[in-house]
Amino acid sequence: MLCPKDRETELEQQTIDDDLVVLHCSKCQGNWIEAESYQEWQKAGGDTLPNAEVLTPVLDPDFEASLEDVQASLCPGCQHYLSRSRIGFGQSFFLERCKNCGGFWCDRGEWELLTKLGFNTNLDYLFTPEWQDAVRQREQQLTERRVLIEKVGEELANQVFEMAAKLEGNPNGDFAVAYLMRRFDGG
Repeated sequence: MLCPKDRETELEQQTIDDDLVVLHCSKCQGNWIEAESYQEWQKAGGDTLPNAEVLTPVLDPDFEASLEDVQASLCPGCQHYLSRSRIGFGQSFFLERCKNCGGFWCDRGEWELLTKLGFNTNLDYLFTPEWQDAVRQREQQLTERRVLIEKVGEELANQVFEMAAKLEGNPNGDFAVAYLMRRFDGG
């Protein structure tokens, strides 16, 4: 099988995480994980569902997404196009999967980051609408926080964040929010 990124380098069998057999590209350092191999590895270790709340604006300060991550690729096994799932934001990257044979492609460093985040045990879930919605919602929350800091300054924004947390935990917090909205609507 040839690397799906450069389509010239022959993939070589390797083992990662002590017992997961992958096909490795010596040129781009990516890994092809065949569906059967992954499922056997997954059964042996159990699977857990990833949680988008663990994502931060910068997933790992030392991680740099591969330049090959932006190009469309064909499955090295069955030559179907690989679908992509966005993982995180800030320094986001895309995990790729073949919808036909179920294999996964991880560009250089992605498997290690997926493992660090605890996402490596259930890669299929990262392709669901639920996961993608959670990533979008988390990204929107962080964008709103960043914009508020830009608009009112860090000190006042932190006070707003603190007050919001207190009001969320208060059974009558909605009354305080309504009061503030009336004050700014001129009521």
